[in-house]
Amino acid sequence: MITYGAPGRINLIGEHTDYNLGFALPIALPERAVVTYAPSDSDALNVRSDAEPGEVRIPLDTAPGDVTGWAAYVAGVVWSLRRAGHRAVGGDMSIESGVPIGAGLASSAALECAVLGAILEATGARVDRLEQARIAQAAENDYVGAPTGLLDQLACLFAEPGAAVLIDFRAVAVQLVPFDPDASDVALLLVDSHARHRHAGGEYAARRASCESEAADLGVASLRDVQVPPRNRYARHVVTENQRVLDFVAALSDCNFGRAGHLLTASHASMRDDFDITTDHIDLIAATALQAGALGTRMTGGGFGGCVIALVPTDKIDGVGDAVRRAIRDAGYPEPTVRHVRAGRGASAEA
Repeated sequence: MITYGAPGRINLIGEHTDYNLGFALPIALPERAVVTYAPSDSDALNVRSDAEPGEVRIPLDTAPGDVTGWAAYVAGVVWSLRRAGHRAVGGDMSIESGVPIGAGLASSAALECAVLGAILEATGARVDRLEQARIAQAAENDYVGAPTGLLDQLACLFAEPGAAVLIDFRAVAVQLVPFDPDASDVALLLVDSHARHRHAGGEYAARRASCESEAADLGVASLRDVQVPPRNRYARHVVTENQRVLDFVAALSDCNFGRAGHLLTASHASMRDDFDITTDHIDLIAATALQAGALGTRMTGGGFGGCVIALVPTDKIDGVGDAVRRAIRDAGYPEPTVRHVRAGRGASAEA
C-alpha cells in the first residue's frame, strides 16, 4: 500500500504572472490531498474520493474527453505520464483532501501531484520535480482543459516549512526564501470567503488570451519583456505585479513586514482596478481587514472568488478576524473562515 500527499498552496504575491513568464511567491498550506493506492497488474485505476459518491474506472489508455468531473484530474495524470514516456499501473486508489475546492488554494494541483507521486512510487521511476510539475500541468491544461500556468504544481512540489518559493517562470527556476512572519510578531491570516470559482469557466482563459495578445501587439515574446508599465490595463497589472514580487522578497529579507503589507495591498488594488478579477465580496474582506489593523491584504488565487490573505500584528489577530466576520455577515454574505496559517511542506510519501 502506498500513501502519498501533496499540499494546497497560498500565493503570497504574483497573480497571473506565471503564464506571462514572470515571478510569483507561493507557500504550501498544511492541508493536503492524500492518496492511498494499492497498485495491481490491472489495466485500469479504480478511484474513489471522500468528497464524491461512487467509484470511477479510469483505463490506463485514457485520452482527453474520456473522463470528466473530479476524476478527470486523476485520468489526466495517467494520460500525461504515459505521454511523457513513463509507465502507469492500475489498481485501487482512494483520495482524501483537506484542501478546499474552488477557494483559490490549488486543490487540483494538490490532487494531481499526490496522484503522480503515488504512481511514481509504485513504478519506481525517478522523475525530477520539475518534470513532475510539467506532467501535472499538462494533465490540467490538455486533459481537463484548464489553461493554468505552472505556479501551483511547482509550489506543491518544491515547498518547505518556513519558506516561500520564489519562482522565475522564464528560467523555470525555483529559490527558497525564508518566510516566518511569526518570528516578527506578525501572523499570516487566511480568510476563506466560501465564494467558489471555476478556472475552466472562461474568465481565467480570457485573461490569459488577452495577455498573450497584448504581448504580440507590443512585439515581445511575453509581458516579462516589458519594462515600462503599458497603457493596456491587463498588461499593466502583470508588469507591475512582477516588480511587486521582487520588492516583496526584498522586504522579507529585511523582515520589513510593514513594507510587505503595503505591497500586498497594492497587488490587490491592481487585481481589482487593472486586471478586474476581484469581486465586491472579496474587496469587502480585504478592505475590512485593512481597516481593522492588518498591515496589508490581498486576494490570493486566480480570482472571481476564493480567499484573502492578510499580514496582521499578532496582537490584532482577534480584532481583525472579528471585524471581518461581522462586516461580511452584515453585508449578507456567508460567514468567512479566518485562520492563522504557516508555510507547510511539499509533496512527499506520507508516514
